[in-house]
Amino acid sequence: MFTKTNGAAVQGIDALMIKIEVSVEQGFGFCIVGLPDTAVKESYQRILSAVKMCGIEFPRRKVVVNMSPADVKKEGSAYDLPLAIAVLAADEKVTADRLERFMLMGELSLDGSLQPIKGVLPMAIKAREHGLDGIIVPKANVMEAAVVNNLNVYGADNILEVIGFFNNTYDLQPTVVDTREMFRRQVDHFDFDFSEVKGQEIVKRAFEVACAGGHNILLIGSPGSGKSMMAKRLPSILPPLTLQEALETTKIHSVAGKLKQGSMLMTQRPFRSPHHTISPVALVGGGSYPTPGEISLAHNGILFLDEFPEFSRQVLEVMRQPLEDRHITISRAKYTVDYPAGFMLVASMNPCPCGYYNHPTKQCICAPGAVQHYLNRISGPLLDRIDLQVEVAPVEFDDISSTAPAESSAAIRERVIRAREIQTRRYEGIKGVHCNAQMTTALMHQYAQPDAAGLEKLKDAMTRFNMSARAYDRILRVARTIADLEGSDRVLTYHIQEATATSTAATGQSAGCSDNYLKKYAQINYDETYFRQKPRIDKRRQLL
Repeated sequence: MFTKTNGAAVQGIDALMIKIEVSVEQGFGFCIVGLPDTAVKESYQRILSAVKMCGIEFPRRKVVVNMSPADVKKEGSAYDLPLAIAVLAADEKVTADRLERFMLMGELSLDGSLQPIKGVLPMAIKAREHGLDGIIVPKANVMEAAVVNNLNVYGADNILEVIGFFNNTYDLQPTVVDTREMFRRQVDHFDFDFSEVKGQEIVKRAFEVACAGGHNILLIGSPGSGKSMMAKRLPSILPPLTLQEALETTKIHSVAGKLKQGSMLMTQRPFRSPHHTISPVALVGGGSYPTPGEISLAHNGILFLDEFPEFSRQVLEVMRQPLEDRHITISRAKYTVDYPAGFMLVASMNPCPCGYYNHPTKQCICAPGAVQHYLNRISGPLLDRIDLQVEVAPVEFDDISSTAPAESSAAIRERVIRAREIQTRRYEGIKGVHCNAQMTTALMHQYAQPDAAGLEKLKDAMTRFNMSARAYDRILRVARTIADLEGSDRVLTYHIQEATATSTAATGQSAGCSDNYLKKYAQINYDETYFRQKPRIDKRRQLL
């Protein structure tokens, strides 16, 4: 007898429908065709044991399985369930009337129980796209698949329940999830808050600007100044995920197998912090069986690289293209996979190998030339792609011992959301541009052109520090974000001044600037106390 059922193969972060055709005929043997890998070929032994443990006799005839389309590589153990059910249906032990109206995916244990698999969310989306009646997955994956609306999602503990479902002897109940309500309840929960951070008003302001415009940021400071501690609180001031962004982010983590068992939709922006020993493949993705890398797992969130210069040069340089294009294409001899990589880069580093260059109380003990050599580990083209470069000073005792409450993440987040809403309206209808960090040159000329005085300040800064054309662009992008935080339609002089000061810490030091970069910028009439004021527009203008 001949029968069909449906499965799915994951390609990138999307799924492809796989038709599983089974023919049971006279003869002996078990044959699978259609580019199965070793794990798929080994499914015969798992299916044989699982069926016998359930008290069902496996067909003692020739079984031929075709997995279509035949030119797509079939990988992994998730095809165990559809193969087993299709074989039993072809042997007339399972009723095949409804088999083609469902997608089945799951790994079988030798006792017939179903084990969780990866990539269930894109599979469920593909099943809905093809108008199927439902999808049957292991119970551990059912909440993940149930995120997809307008599709019946069934979770089964073992193969006997699936057999009973098609034979109408067991009633599997569909799992229903109110995706929007669940998303609304969990979107504002965070473990860390900026109210716990004492002092560091300059860095907090830089973080606010970075999150408001989606800018990459580099923190330079001595050990113990709070770089990593503050970076971990960044997700609490980023705008909340939209439902579409949450689905896209969850798909990536589902394909990579990073979702916790029983989890549903991701409601918080991802925060990925790989160790500096990471390989280029682990960072960008790929491998023998292509999986998303850290830059894709950080999509719609933050990629935090602590001890930035300790990463290998090859690892850092492979990020240059994804930072601009916001996606990564993995090309191999037999396949090409495209992964999204729209992340916000947050990096931190010491100013020198010993960590105390320019420290107010401790002396640097590095050898002559060691500081410049250490800073040169970060290439100029990569630095040019980091819009904000901020020096983190040690926290003073008065700030540490203060009992006055610091500004909460919720208050900062409100300002960030308002600025993002302005950008959303501004770039509405422009494909691929959602925030100021993604502005093209043409958009900068249209929306970020400074006034004459601001242009003169920018010219002075670029001459002093020998900045590149890309540095000019990033200062304008940051200035546009600062103006959005104030609700200003125009980019004014003091917006340019703040953007210049917060965009040149690393550039200034690499150019041999031994003084504190904010003090250096005092020479172009920039008032350092600007950062320490509450965000009141009229007060800022008085200071400047």
